[in-house]
Amino acid sequence: MPSQPQPSQPQPAQPSPRSQHSQPSGRQSSADRAPFTRWLRENATTLTTLDPDAPLDDLEPLRDLIGDARVLGVGESSHFIHEFALVRRRLLRFLVERCGFTVLAFEYGFSEAFALDAWIRGAGPDGDLERLTGAALPMGLQEPLRSLRLHNRTAARSVRFAGIDIPAAGGSLLPALHPVADHLREADPEALPLVETAIGIAGRFAGESGAAAAPAWARLDATEQDALTAALARLLVRFRATEPLQVARTGRYAYEVALRRLEAASHADYTVRAMAALFAGAGLTADASSREIYMAGSVLWHLEHAEPDARVVLMAHNAHLQKEPAVFDGYPTALPMGQFLHRALGDDYFTLGVSSIGGRTAEMRLEESARFGFTVDDTVLGAPEPGSIEAAFAGAVPAGAVGLAGLRSAPRGDAMPDRTRIQSAYVHTPVADAFDGMLCLPSSRVADGIDI
Repeated sequence: MPSQPQPSQPQPAQPSPRSQHSQPSGRQSSADRAPFTRWLRENATTLTTLDPDAPLDDLEPLRDLIGDARVLGVGESSHFIHEFALVRRRLLRFLVERCGFTVLAFEYGFSEAFALDAWIRGAGPDGDLERLTGAALPMGLQEPLRSLRLHNRTAARSVRFAGIDIPAAGGSLLPALHPVADHLREADPEALPLVETAIGIAGRFAGESGAAAAPAWARLDATEQDALTAALARLLVRFRATEPLQVARTGRYAYEVALRRLEAASHADYTVRAMAALFAGAGLTADASSREIYMAGSVLWHLEHAEPDARVVLMAHNAHLQKEPAVFDGYPTALPMGQFLHRALGDDYFTLGVSSIGGRTAEMRLEESARFGFTVDDTVLGAPEPGSIEAAFAGAVPAGAVGLAGLRSAPRGDAMPDRTRIQSAYVHTPVADAFDGMLCLPSSRVADGIDI
């Protein structure tokens, strides 16, 4: 989650192997004459449907775009969007069935995800999914997990599920700290008082997202705020210093999972402190990067602990996946996860942004009394701004079509789009440098049943 009567669904695009064979009608503008738009018209393909169960042949151009990349980021310009959820389910099926991807990583807590990984590989009854995800933001996770559980029942090779985020999207340290305490009872009982102190303080501001937790954290006495940070810092140092002792008692993997959980709690503590400062009109430039670097590190952690030929589908907001900083009012709010992953993996990281030309979106507005600390407003999208990637697609693909294009070979310079949608606003970034590809829908709407 970035720090963000139902309209009808868009008409399915008509089959077309290359969009240059079918020129857009009735939407010509000055943007159509731009070099980038001309290039996009010649290089974009169009999809035939959003139906997750439909034949997959129209997605074959994606195979050539991503090549042998080990991590494919699949984004969305807003959470809680019906069409984006369909696109993700269809892409996941294509990437698993035809491209050999073996891990679904999601913008979901690292610690909380272990129970979901066991569930998609057959643990527990089918109905357990609602219980396991009941406290999570409704960001379209359940349907991909149901599909993977069915897939794994007959597949020769199971697909795994991996969480990458700090717990509860920054809302609570407890989903990470309680398992750390369980680990320490066997691995290092002398350190239990430190984690118990942290749990006691963290419980006083725990919420279901960072937007809910930050105001509650701000009401704590400063001595408690600092005592929590100090306890976590001491725990991290002791964890690393006693590694041989802990590994001898619990095994290497258990130690490394517990350490990563403790790191999640530490990054969550920093993040909620940064969010509270931001809400108060203060804060440091790019302070939200504390969450981003943790998510990037989690992706690399899962790669390190997966089989050597593992390939990861990484689903998160565009703002997390992009390889260039998100700039608002002239300064970066965060150095995104994608920037760290690109530095670590190079071309083994491919990021596919997903956006829409028009329709409606889910605008996120802070509201402390709401369950997650914000409300979702069903908001009309205006016409794409000149200079946006959405405006380029509007001038390059047939009306009503879903366009897909790789951007690594796109023209640079003044013609390159310099912004893309984030909910109903725009983030300024050199789009063809920030994303390796873009999938743009003609229209979007807020998903049914979003109760926040």
